[in-house]
Amino acid sequence: MEMRKGWGLQIMQVVLGVIIGALVTLSIVRYRDAKHLIDTRYKDWRKLNMVLDIVEKNYVDTLNREGMTDAAVSAALSRLDPHSVYLPPQELEASQEELSGNFDGIGIQFNVPNDTAIVLEVIAGGPSEKVGLMPGDRLLKVDDKVIAGVKFPQDSMVRRIKGPSGSKVTITVKRGSEVIPFEIIRGKIPVHSVDAAFMLRDSVGYLRLAKFSRTTYKECHEASLKLLQEGMTHLIFDLRDNVGGYMDQALLLCNDFLQRGDTIVYLEGLHRAREIYKADGRGALQDVGLTVLISENSASASEIFAGAIQDNDRGTVVGRRSFGKGLVQEPFFFSDNSGVRLTVARYYTPSGRCIQKPYDSSRDYAYDIYNRYTDGEVFSADSVKLDTTDVHRTRSGRIVYGGGGIMPDVFVPMDTTRASAFYVACNKKATQMRFASAMFDKHARELQAIDNYADMDRFLHRLNYKVEFPAFARSKDGIKCTEAEWDATASYLVPQLNALISRYSKLGENAFYKYYLPVDNTVAVALEAL
Repeated sequence: MEMRKGWGLQIMQVVLGVIIGALVTLSIVRYRDAKHLIDTRYKDWRKLNMVLDIVEKNYVDTLNREGMTDAAVSAALSRLDPHSVYLPPQELEASQEELSGNFDGIGIQFNVPNDTAIVLEVIAGGPSEKVGLMPGDRLLKVDDKVIAGVKFPQDSMVRRIKGPSGSKVTITVKRGSEVIPFEIIRGKIPVHSVDAAFMLRDSVGYLRLAKFSRTTYKECHEASLKLLQEGMTHLIFDLRDNVGGYMDQALLLCNDFLQRGDTIVYLEGLHRAREIYKADGRGALQDVGLTVLISENSASASEIFAGAIQDNDRGTVVGRRSFGKGLVQEPFFFSDNSGVRLTVARYYTPSGRCIQKPYDSSRDYAYDIYNRYTDGEVFSADSVKLDTTDVHRTRSGRIVYGGGGIMPDVFVPMDTTRASAFYVACNKKATQMRFASAMFDKHARELQAIDNYADMDRFLHRLNYKVEFPAFARSKDGIKCTEAEWDATASYLVPQLNALISRYSKLGENAFYKYYLPVDNTVAVALEAL
Protein backbone atom coordinates (compact mmCIF):
# COMPACT_ATOMS: atom_id res chain seq x y z
CA MET A 1 0.00 0.00 0.00
CA GLU A 2 2.83 2.42 0.87
CA MET A 3 4.50 1.66 -2.43
CA ARG A 4 1.26 2.50 -4.27
CA LYS A 5 1.00 5.76 -2.39
CA GLY A 6 4.56 6.59 -3.39
CA TRP A 7 3.84 5.92 -7.01
CA GLY A 8 0.65 7.99 -6.65
CA LEU A 9 2.74 10.96 -5.54
CA GLN A 10 5.08 10.50 -8.45
CA ILE A 11 2.15 10.42 -10.84
CA MET A 12 0.86 13.66 -9.37
CA GLN A 13 4.30 15.19 -9.81
CA VAL A 14 4.29 14.30 -13.48
CA VAL A 15 1.75 17.04 -13.99
CA LEU A 16 4.50 19.52 -13.24
CA GLY A 17 7.15 17.49 -15.01
CA VAL A 18 5.35 17.47 -18.31
CA ILE A 19 5.65 21.24 -18.46
CA ILE A 20 9.27 20.66 -19.32
CA GLY A 21 8.28 18.21 -22.00
CA ALA A 22 6.08 20.88 -23.52
CA LEU A 23 8.74 23.56 -23.32
CA VAL A 24 11.54 21.35 -24.63
CA THR A 25 9.78 19.40 -27.40
CA LEU A 26 7.57 22.13 -28.80
CA SER A 27 8.89 24.97 -30.88
CA ILE A 28 7.75 28.16 -29.20
CA VAL A 29 7.86 31.51 -30.88
CA ARG A 30 7.00 34.93 -29.67
CA TYR A 31 4.17 36.77 -31.38
CA ARG A 32 6.30 39.84 -32.02
CA ASP A 33 9.22 37.94 -33.51
CA ALA A 34 8.57 34.55 -35.10
CA LYS A 35 12.28 33.71 -34.98
CA HIS A 36 12.67 34.28 -31.25
CA LEU A 37 12.98 30.95 -29.42
CA ILE A 38 12.38 30.61 -25.68
CA ASP A 39 15.55 29.81 -23.72
CA THR A 40 14.91 26.84 -21.44
CA ARG A 41 17.43 26.20 -18.65
CA TYR A 42 17.59 22.46 -18.06
CA LYS A 43 19.35 22.78 -14.69
CA ASP A 44 16.44 24.78 -13.27
CA TRP A 45 14.06 21.90 -14.01
CA ARG A 46 16.30 18.90 -13.30
CA LYS A 47 14.07 17.32 -10.64
CA LEU A 48 10.97 17.61 -12.78
CA ASN A 49 12.72 15.99 -15.72
CA MET A 50 13.92 13.16 -13.49
CA VAL A 51 10.35 12.50 -12.33
CA LEU A 52 9.12 12.58 -15.91
CA ASP A 53 11.81 10.12 -16.95
CA ILE A 54 10.90 7.76 -14.10
CA VAL A 55 7.22 7.83 -15.05
CA GLU A 56 8.03 7.34 -18.73
CA LYS A 57 10.07 4.22 -17.97
CA ASN A 58 8.06 2.68 -15.14
CA TYR A 59 4.38 3.69 -15.16
CA VAL A 60 1.98 0.75 -15.30
CA ASP A 61 -0.20 2.04 -18.18
CA THR A 62 0.25 3.90 -21.44
CA LEU A 63 0.55 7.63 -20.87
CA ASN A 64 -1.78 10.16 -22.50
CA ARG A 65 0.95 12.71 -23.11
CA GLU A 66 -1.27 15.25 -24.85
CA GLY A 67 -3.85 15.38 -22.07
CA MET A 68 -1.20 15.39 -19.35
CA THR A 69 0.73 18.17 -21.08
CA ASP A 70 -2.34 20.38 -21.40
CA ALA A 71 -3.29 19.74 -17.77
CA ALA A 72 0.26 20.36 -16.56
CA VAL A 73 0.69 23.65 -18.39
CA SER A 74 -2.73 24.90 -17.26
CA ALA A 75 -1.99 23.92 -13.66
CA ALA A 76 1.41 25.60 -13.67
CA LEU A 77 0.10 28.87 -15.13
CA SER A 78 -2.76 28.94 -12.64
CA ARG A 79 -0.15 29.49 -9.89
CA LEU A 80 1.00 32.75 -11.48
CA ASP A 81 -1.84 35.25 -11.93
CA PRO A 82 -5.47 35.15 -13.11
CA HIS A 83 -4.67 36.14 -16.70
CA SER A 84 -1.71 33.93 -17.63
CA VAL A 85 -3.44 31.09 -19.46
CA TYR A 86 -2.81 28.13 -21.72
CA LEU A 87 -4.99 27.93 -24.83
CA PRO A 88 -5.43 24.60 -26.65
CA PRO A 89 -5.59 24.90 -30.46
CA GLN A 90 -9.36 25.39 -30.75
CA GLU A 91 -9.52 27.99 -27.97
CA LEU A 92 -6.50 29.85 -29.35
CA GLU A 93 -8.07 30.05 -32.80
CA ALA A 94 -11.35 31.33 -31.36
CA SER A 95 -9.65 33.98 -29.22
CA GLN A 96 -7.51 35.21 -32.11
CA GLU A 97 -10.53 35.33 -34.41
CA GLU A 98 -12.60 37.32 -31.93
CA LEU A 99 -10.15 40.23 -32.00
CA SER A 100 -8.83 39.93 -35.55
CA GLY A 101 -11.51 42.11 -37.12
CA ASN A 102 -12.87 39.37 -39.37
CA PHE A 103 -13.78 35.71 -39.39
CA ASP A 104 -14.89 33.03 -41.81
CA GLY A 105 -18.65 32.56 -41.97
CA ILE A 106 -21.85 33.45 -43.79
CA GLY A 107 -22.38 37.02 -42.55
CA ILE A 108 -25.48 37.17 -40.37
CA GLN A 109 -26.32 38.39 -36.87
CA PHE A 110 -29.07 36.53 -35.04
CA ASN A 111 -30.66 36.02 -31.65
CA VAL A 112 -32.60 33.11 -30.19
CA PRO A 113 -35.65 34.50 -28.36
CA ASN A 114 -37.73 31.31 -28.34
CA ASP A 115 -35.64 28.24 -29.16
CA THR A 116 -35.37 29.33 -32.80
CA ALA A 117 -32.65 31.58 -34.19
CA ILE A 118 -33.97 34.68 -35.96
CA VAL A 119 -31.82 36.68 -38.37
CA LEU A 120 -31.46 40.26 -37.11
CA GLU A 121 -29.00 41.56 -39.65
CA VAL A 122 -27.54 40.40 -42.93
CA ILE A 123 -24.07 41.92 -43.34
CA ALA A 124 -23.87 44.02 -46.48
CA GLY A 125 -21.78 42.39 -49.19
CA GLY A 126 -21.49 39.12 -47.26
CA PRO A 127 -22.29 35.62 -48.51
CA SER A 128 -25.78 35.54 -46.99
CA GLU A 129 -26.85 38.80 -48.61
CA LYS A 130 -25.62 37.55 -51.98
CA VAL A 131 -27.90 34.51 -51.88
CA GLY A 132 -30.91 36.37 -50.48
CA LEU A 133 -31.13 35.73 -46.72
CA MET A 134 -33.21 38.40 -45.03
CA PRO A 135 -33.77 39.80 -41.51
CA GLY A 136 -36.58 37.89 -39.85
CA ASP A 137 -35.71 34.53 -41.42
CA ARG A 138 -35.95 31.64 -38.94
CA LEU A 139 -33.01 29.23 -39.05
CA LEU A 140 -34.33 25.68 -39.17
CA LYS A 141 -31.36 23.57 -40.27
CA VAL A 142 -27.62 23.82 -40.87
CA ASP A 143 -26.94 21.25 -43.59
CA ASP A 144 -28.93 18.25 -42.31
CA LYS A 145 -28.82 19.20 -38.62
CA VAL A 146 -32.08 20.53 -37.16
CA ILE A 147 -31.36 23.50 -34.89
CA ALA A 148 -34.87 24.92 -34.33
CA GLY A 149 -37.21 23.85 -31.54
CA VAL A 150 -34.77 21.32 -30.08
CA LYS A 151 -33.00 23.53 -27.51
CA PHE A 152 -29.85 23.47 -29.63
CA PRO A 153 -27.00 25.27 -27.79
CA GLN A 154 -26.28 28.67 -29.30
CA ASP A 155 -22.49 28.24 -29.24
CA SER A 156 -22.84 24.92 -31.09
CA MET A 157 -25.10 26.65 -33.60
CA VAL A 158 -22.45 29.27 -34.25
CA ARG A 159 -19.75 26.62 -34.73
CA ARG A 160 -21.86 24.77 -37.30
CA ILE A 161 -22.63 27.91 -39.27
CA LYS A 162 -19.05 29.17 -39.30
CA GLY A 163 -16.39 27.47 -41.35
CA PRO A 164 -13.41 28.12 -43.64
CA SER A 165 -13.77 30.52 -46.56
CA GLY A 166 -14.73 28.75 -49.76
CA SER A 167 -16.57 25.93 -48.03
CA LYS A 168 -20.29 25.38 -48.61
CA VAL A 169 -23.11 25.16 -46.11
CA THR A 170 -26.85 24.81 -46.65
CA ILE A 171 -28.98 26.97 -44.37
CA THR A 172 -32.68 26.13 -44.35
CA VAL A 173 -34.92 28.96 -43.18
CA LYS A 174 -38.58 29.59 -42.62
CA ARG A 175 -39.83 32.81 -44.17
CA GLY A 176 -43.48 33.36 -43.45
CA SER A 177 -45.12 30.07 -44.40
CA GLU A 178 -42.34 29.03 -46.78
CA VAL A 179 -39.36 26.78 -46.01
CA ILE A 180 -36.37 27.76 -48.17
CA PRO A 181 -32.92 26.15 -48.39
CA PHE A 182 -29.98 28.44 -49.23
CA GLU A 183 -26.63 27.06 -50.36
CA ILE A 184 -24.01 29.54 -49.16
CA ILE A 185 -20.29 29.70 -49.85
CA ARG A 186 -18.60 30.98 -46.70
CA GLY A 187 -16.29 33.98 -46.88
CA LYS A 188 -14.38 36.52 -44.79
CA ILE A 189 -16.81 38.47 -42.62
CA PRO A 190 -15.84 41.79 -41.01
CA VAL A 191 -16.36 41.99 -37.24
CA HIS A 192 -17.34 45.49 -36.16
CA SER A 193 -16.25 46.80 -32.78
CA VAL A 194 -18.40 49.96 -32.92
CA ASP A 195 -21.92 49.00 -31.84
CA ALA A 196 -23.47 52.40 -32.47
CA ALA A 197 -22.55 55.96 -33.44
CA PHE A 198 -25.10 58.76 -33.82
CA MET A 199 -26.01 62.26 -32.67
CA LEU A 200 -27.65 62.09 -29.25
CA ARG A 201 -28.77 65.71 -29.43
CA ASP A 202 -27.81 68.85 -31.39
CA SER A 203 -24.08 68.99 -30.63
CA VAL A 204 -23.58 65.80 -28.59
CA GLY A 205 -22.46 62.62 -30.31
CA TYR A 206 -22.64 59.10 -28.88
CA LEU A 207 -20.31 56.23 -29.73
CA ARG A 208 -20.48 52.79 -28.15
CA LEU A 209 -17.44 50.55 -28.46
CA ALA A 210 -17.82 46.81 -27.82
CA LYS A 211 -14.15 45.75 -27.87
CA PHE A 212 -10.67 46.74 -28.99
CA SER A 213 -10.14 44.64 -32.12
CA ARG A 214 -7.67 45.11 -34.96
CA THR A 215 -10.09 47.47 -36.73
CA THR A 216 -11.20 49.52 -33.70
CA TYR A 217 -9.25 52.71 -34.33
CA LYS A 218 -10.23 52.84 -38.00
CA GLU A 219 -13.90 52.30 -37.13
CA CYS A 220 -13.94 54.85 -34.31
CA HIS A 221 -12.01 57.43 -36.31
CA GLU A 222 -14.34 57.18 -39.29
CA ALA A 223 -17.45 57.26 -37.09
CA SER A 224 -16.14 60.30 -35.18
CA LEU A 225 -15.37 62.24 -38.36
CA LYS A 226 -18.91 61.57 -39.57
CA LEU A 227 -20.30 62.87 -36.27
CA LEU A 228 -18.11 65.98 -36.59
CA GLN A 229 -19.68 66.64 -39.97
CA GLU A 230 -23.09 66.38 -38.31
CA GLY A 231 -22.18 69.11 -35.81
CA MET A 232 -20.66 67.21 -32.88
CA THR A 233 -18.71 69.34 -30.40
CA HIS A 234 -18.90 66.86 -27.49
CA LEU A 235 -18.65 63.08 -27.56
CA ILE A 236 -20.06 60.59 -25.06
CA PHE A 237 -17.77 57.59 -25.51
CA ASP A 238 -19.40 54.48 -24.07
CA LEU A 239 -16.93 51.83 -22.86
CA ARG A 240 -19.28 50.08 -20.47
CA ASP A 241 -18.89 46.28 -20.58
CA ASN A 242 -15.95 46.65 -22.99
CA VAL A 243 -13.51 43.97 -21.82
CA GLY A 244 -10.57 45.33 -23.81
CA GLY A 245 -8.41 43.79 -26.51
CA TYR A 246 -5.43 45.15 -28.40
CA MET A 247 -3.36 47.73 -26.55
CA ASP A 248 -2.20 49.48 -29.72
CA GLN A 249 -5.79 50.34 -30.61
CA ALA A 250 -6.28 51.99 -27.21
CA LEU A 251 -3.09 54.00 -27.77
CA LEU A 252 -4.29 55.18 -31.17
CA LEU A 253 -7.66 56.20 -29.76
CA CYS A 254 -6.07 58.11 -26.88
CA ASN A 255 -3.80 59.83 -29.37
CA ASP A 256 -6.84 61.20 -31.20
CA PHE A 257 -7.92 63.12 -28.07
CA LEU A 258 -4.68 64.07 -26.25
CA GLN A 259 -2.17 66.87 -26.79
CA ARG A 260 1.39 66.39 -27.96
CA GLY A 261 3.57 64.98 -25.18
CA ASP A 262 0.69 63.82 -22.99
CA THR A 263 1.48 60.45 -21.42
CA ILE A 264 -1.05 57.77 -22.35
CA VAL A 265 0.20 54.79 -20.34
CA TYR A 266 3.40 53.09 -19.34
CA LEU A 267 4.16 49.44 -18.69
CA GLU A 268 6.88 47.74 -16.69
CA GLY A 269 7.80 44.23 -15.55
CA LEU A 270 10.69 42.27 -14.08
CA HIS A 271 11.94 41.31 -17.54
CA ARG A 272 10.43 44.30 -19.38
CA ALA A 273 12.03 47.72 -19.07
CA ARG A 274 9.65 50.62 -18.59
CA GLU A 275 7.98 51.66 -21.84
CA ILE A 276 6.23 55.03 -21.88
CA TYR A 277 3.70 55.88 -24.58
CA LYS A 278 2.92 59.53 -25.38
CA ALA A 279 0.56 61.34 -27.74
CA ASP A 280 2.07 62.86 -30.87
CA GLY A 281 -0.29 65.83 -31.10
CA ARG A 282 -1.74 64.89 -34.48
CA GLY A 283 -5.10 63.62 -33.22
CA ALA A 284 -8.25 64.76 -35.02
CA LEU A 285 -10.40 65.07 -31.87
CA GLN A 286 -8.23 67.21 -29.59
CA ASP A 287 -10.81 70.01 -29.49
CA VAL A 288 -13.87 67.81 -28.97
CA GLY A 289 -15.37 67.70 -25.48
CA LEU A 290 -15.27 64.20 -24.02
CA THR A 291 -17.21 62.11 -21.52
CA VAL A 292 -16.18 58.47 -21.00
CA LEU A 293 -18.66 55.94 -19.63
CA ILE A 294 -17.30 52.93 -17.74
CA SER A 295 -18.73 50.12 -15.62
CA GLU A 296 -17.51 47.27 -13.46
CA ASN A 297 -17.12 45.21 -16.65
CA SER A 298 -14.87 47.71 -18.44
CA ALA A 299 -11.40 46.21 -18.49
CA SER A 300 -7.87 46.30 -19.87
CA ALA A 301 -7.69 48.56 -22.95
CA SER A 302 -10.87 50.33 -21.77
CA GLU A 303 -9.09 51.19 -18.54
CA ILE A 304 -6.01 52.41 -20.37
CA PHE A 305 -8.22 54.85 -22.28
CA ALA A 306 -10.26 55.97 -19.25
CA GLY A 307 -7.14 56.34 -17.09
CA ALA A 308 -5.33 58.42 -19.71
CA ILE A 309 -8.29 60.76 -20.14
CA GLN A 310 -8.77 61.12 -16.37
CA ASP A 311 -5.12 61.64 -15.42
CA ASN A 312 -4.60 64.23 -18.17
CA ASP A 313 -7.84 66.00 -17.12
CA ARG A 314 -8.92 65.68 -20.75
CA GLY A 315 -12.53 64.69 -20.04
CA THR A 316 -14.98 63.42 -17.45
CA VAL A 317 -15.23 59.74 -16.54
CA VAL A 318 -18.77 58.71 -15.55
CA GLY A 319 -20.15 55.42 -14.23
CA ARG A 320 -18.83 52.84 -11.77
CA ARG A 321 -15.34 51.57 -10.85
CA SER A 322 -13.86 49.59 -13.70
CA PHE A 323 -12.81 45.93 -13.53
CA GLY A 324 -9.13 46.36 -12.66
CA LYS A 325 -7.33 44.31 -15.32
CA GLY A 326 -3.92 45.89 -15.73
CA LEU A 327 -1.67 42.95 -16.51
CA VAL A 328 0.04 42.85 -19.90
CA GLN A 329 -0.20 39.52 -21.71
CA GLU A 330 2.19 38.55 -24.44
CA PRO A 331 1.24 35.58 -26.65
CA PHE A 332 3.62 32.68 -27.25
CA PHE A 333 2.72 30.05 -29.82
CA PHE A 334 3.56 26.34 -29.92
CA SER A 335 4.10 24.31 -33.08
CA ASP A 336 0.93 22.26 -32.38
CA ASN A 337 -1.21 25.43 -32.81
CA SER A 338 -1.75 25.86 -29.08
CA GLY A 339 -0.34 28.80 -27.16
CA VAL A 340 0.21 30.65 -23.92
CA ARG A 341 -0.79 34.15 -22.95
CA LEU A 342 1.78 35.07 -20.34
CA THR A 343 1.72 38.15 -18.14
CA VAL A 344 4.97 40.04 -18.74
CA ALA A 345 4.29 43.51 -17.29
CA ARG A 346 1.75 45.79 -15.60
CA TYR A 347 -0.07 48.83 -16.96
CA TYR A 348 0.25 52.17 -15.14
CA THR A 349 -1.79 55.31 -15.81
CA PRO A 350 0.05 58.62 -16.44
CA SER A 351 -0.14 59.53 -12.74
CA GLY A 352 1.46 56.20 -11.79
CA ARG A 353 -1.61 54.20 -10.75
CA CYS A 354 -1.40 50.46 -11.31
CA ILE A 355 -4.64 49.47 -13.04
CA GLN A 356 -4.52 45.86 -11.82
CA LYS A 357 -6.59 44.99 -8.76
CA PRO A 358 -5.01 42.66 -6.14
CA TYR A 359 -5.08 38.93 -6.80
CA ASP A 360 -3.26 37.45 -3.81
CA SER A 361 -4.55 34.25 -2.20
CA SER A 362 -6.47 36.15 0.48
CA ARG A 363 -8.86 37.57 -2.12
CA ASP A 364 -11.47 35.74 -4.17
CA TYR A 365 -10.52 37.17 -7.55
CA ALA A 366 -13.02 35.16 -9.58
CA TYR A 367 -15.94 36.49 -7.56
CA ASP A 368 -14.79 40.09 -7.25
CA ILE A 369 -17.57 41.53 -9.42
CA TYR A 370 -20.18 39.44 -7.60
CA ASN A 371 -18.80 40.71 -4.29
CA ARG A 372 -19.16 44.30 -5.49
CA TYR A 373 -22.89 43.65 -5.81
CA THR A 374 -23.23 41.94 -2.44
CA ASP A 375 -21.11 44.60 -0.73
CA GLY A 376 -23.26 47.35 -2.21
CA GLU A 377 -20.46 48.98 -4.21
CA VAL A 378 -22.52 49.22 -7.41
CA PHE A 379 -25.32 50.97 -5.53
CA SER A 380 -23.36 53.48 -3.43
CA ALA A 381 -20.08 55.34 -3.87
CA ASP A 382 -19.55 55.17 -0.11
CA SER A 383 -19.26 51.36 -0.38
CA VAL A 384 -16.40 51.47 -2.90
CA LYS A 385 -13.22 50.08 -1.35
CA LEU A 386 -10.54 52.57 -2.35
CA ASP A 387 -6.91 52.20 -1.31
CA THR A 388 -6.53 55.60 0.31
CA THR A 389 -2.85 54.89 1.04
CA ASP A 390 -2.08 54.73 -2.69
CA VAL A 391 -2.51 58.41 -3.58
CA HIS A 392 -1.81 59.94 -6.98
CA ARG A 393 -2.62 63.24 -8.66
CA THR A 394 -3.92 64.18 -12.06
CA ARG A 395 -2.30 66.92 -14.12
CA SER A 396 -4.41 69.59 -12.39
CA GLY A 397 -3.67 68.16 -8.94
CA ARG A 398 -6.91 66.25 -8.36
CA ILE A 399 -6.43 63.23 -6.08
CA VAL A 400 -6.99 59.78 -7.56
CA TYR A 401 -6.33 56.44 -5.91
CA GLY A 402 -4.57 53.28 -6.98
CA GLY A 403 -5.43 49.80 -5.86
CA GLY A 404 -7.09 48.56 -9.02
CA GLY A 405 -9.51 49.84 -11.62
CA ILE A 406 -10.47 53.39 -12.55
CA MET A 407 -12.80 55.17 -10.14
CA PRO A 408 -15.00 57.54 -12.18
CA ASP A 409 -15.13 61.28 -11.58
CA VAL A 410 -18.92 61.02 -11.39
CA PHE A 411 -20.34 57.88 -9.76
CA VAL A 412 -23.64 56.54 -11.09
CA PRO A 413 -25.30 53.81 -9.00
CA MET A 414 -27.06 50.90 -10.60
CA ASP A 415 -30.76 51.79 -10.79
CA THR A 416 -33.18 49.09 -9.63
CA THR A 417 -35.99 51.37 -8.48
CA ARG A 418 -37.92 51.12 -11.75
CA ALA A 419 -37.81 47.33 -12.02
CA SER A 420 -41.34 46.28 -11.09
CA ALA A 421 -42.29 42.65 -10.40
CA PHE A 422 -43.93 42.50 -13.84
CA TYR A 423 -40.78 43.81 -15.54
CA VAL A 424 -38.53 41.34 -13.69
CA ALA A 425 -40.83 38.42 -14.55
CA CYS A 426 -40.76 39.38 -18.25
CA ASN A 427 -36.97 39.73 -18.19
CA LYS A 428 -36.57 36.22 -16.79
CA LYS A 429 -38.46 34.76 -19.76
CA ALA A 430 -37.16 37.19 -22.42
CA THR A 431 -40.77 38.18 -23.11
CA GLN A 432 -39.70 41.53 -24.58
CA MET A 433 -37.45 39.92 -27.19
CA ARG A 434 -40.10 37.46 -28.28
CA PHE A 435 -42.71 40.21 -28.44
CA ALA A 436 -40.40 42.20 -30.72
CA SER A 437 -40.03 39.14 -32.93
CA ALA A 438 -43.82 38.78 -33.06
CA MET A 439 -44.18 42.43 -34.04
CA PHE A 440 -41.68 41.89 -36.83
CA ASP A 441 -43.69 38.91 -38.10
CA LYS A 442 -46.80 41.04 -38.09
CA HIS A 443 -45.25 44.14 -39.72
CA ALA A 444 -42.25 42.70 -41.58
CA ARG A 445 -42.68 44.49 -44.90
CA GLU A 446 -43.28 47.88 -43.30
CA LEU A 447 -40.44 47.54 -40.79
CA GLN A 448 -37.88 46.44 -43.35
CA ALA A 449 -38.63 49.51 -45.47
CA ILE A 450 -37.93 52.03 -42.69
CA ASP A 451 -34.59 53.81 -43.05
CA ASN A 452 -35.08 57.03 -41.06
CA TYR A 453 -36.09 57.93 -37.51
CA ALA A 454 -39.09 60.05 -38.46
CA ASP A 455 -40.77 57.05 -40.09
CA MET A 456 -39.65 54.83 -37.22
CA ASP A 457 -41.18 57.19 -34.66
CA ARG A 458 -44.48 57.19 -36.54
CA PHE A 459 -44.52 53.40 -36.76
CA LEU A 460 -43.76 52.88 -33.08
CA HIS A 461 -46.32 55.47 -32.04
CA ARG A 462 -49.07 53.42 -33.71
CA LEU A 463 -48.31 50.31 -31.65
CA ASN A 464 -50.69 49.84 -28.73
CA TYR A 465 -48.22 48.47 -26.17
CA LYS A 466 -50.57 48.94 -23.24
CA VAL A 467 -52.94 46.36 -24.71
CA GLU A 468 -50.73 44.17 -26.88
CA PHE A 469 -47.76 43.55 -24.61
CA PRO A 470 -49.64 42.48 -21.43
CA ALA A 471 -51.84 40.24 -23.60
CA PHE A 472 -48.72 38.67 -25.15
CA ALA A 473 -47.06 38.18 -21.74
CA ARG A 474 -50.18 36.53 -20.36
CA SER A 475 -50.81 34.21 -23.33
CA LYS A 476 -47.19 33.20 -23.99
CA ASP A 477 -45.62 33.21 -20.53
CA GLY A 478 -48.51 33.24 -18.06
CA ILE A 479 -47.40 36.62 -16.67
CA LYS A 480 -50.31 38.77 -15.56
CA CYS A 481 -50.23 42.55 -15.44
CA THR A 482 -52.72 44.89 -13.82
CA GLU A 483 -53.31 48.37 -15.17
CA ALA A 484 -51.51 49.81 -12.14
CA GLU A 485 -48.48 47.55 -12.78
CA TRP A 486 -48.39 48.65 -16.41
CA ASP A 487 -48.52 52.31 -15.44
CA ALA A 488 -45.63 51.73 -13.00
CA THR A 489 -43.57 49.91 -15.62
CA ALA A 490 -44.36 51.61 -18.92
CA SER A 491 -41.85 54.46 -18.69
CA TYR A 492 -39.04 51.90 -18.35
CA LEU A 493 -40.42 49.11 -20.54
CA VAL A 494 -41.68 51.02 -23.59
CA PRO A 495 -38.25 52.40 -24.61
CA GLN A 496 -36.89 48.86 -24.38
CA LEU A 497 -39.65 47.56 -26.65
CA ASN A 498 -39.04 50.41 -29.09
CA ALA A 499 -35.36 49.54 -29.15
CA LEU A 500 -35.91 45.82 -29.73
CA ILE A 501 -38.44 46.34 -32.49
CA SER A 502 -36.58 49.14 -34.31
CA ARG A 503 -33.45 47.02 -34.74
CA TYR A 504 -35.41 44.93 -37.28
CA SER A 505 -35.50 47.98 -39.56
CA LYS A 506 -32.70 49.20 -41.82
CA LEU A 507 -31.55 51.42 -38.94
CA GLY A 508 -30.17 48.35 -37.12
CA GLU A 509 -28.16 48.66 -33.89
CA ASN A 510 -28.05 52.46 -34.05
CA ALA A 511 -31.82 52.43 -33.62
CA PHE A 512 -31.62 50.01 -30.70
CA TYR A 513 -29.36 52.34 -28.70
CA LYS A 514 -31.05 55.54 -29.82
CA TYR A 515 -34.41 54.35 -28.48
CA TYR A 516 -33.03 52.65 -25.38
CA LEU A 517 -30.71 55.41 -24.10
CA PRO A 518 -33.51 57.70 -22.82
CA VAL A 519 -33.91 55.29 -19.87
CA ASP A 520 -30.17 54.82 -19.38
CA ASN A 521 -29.43 56.66 -16.13
CA THR A 522 -25.66 56.77 -16.76
CA VAL A 523 -26.19 58.57 -20.06
CA ALA A 524 -28.68 60.89 -18.33
CA VAL A 525 -26.08 61.80 -15.70
CA ALA A 526 -23.45 62.33 -18.39
CA LEU A 527 -25.73 64.73 -20.23
CA GLU A 528 -26.55 66.60 -17.02
CA ALA A 529 -22.83 67.02 -16.31
CA LEU A 530 -22.12 68.74 -19.63
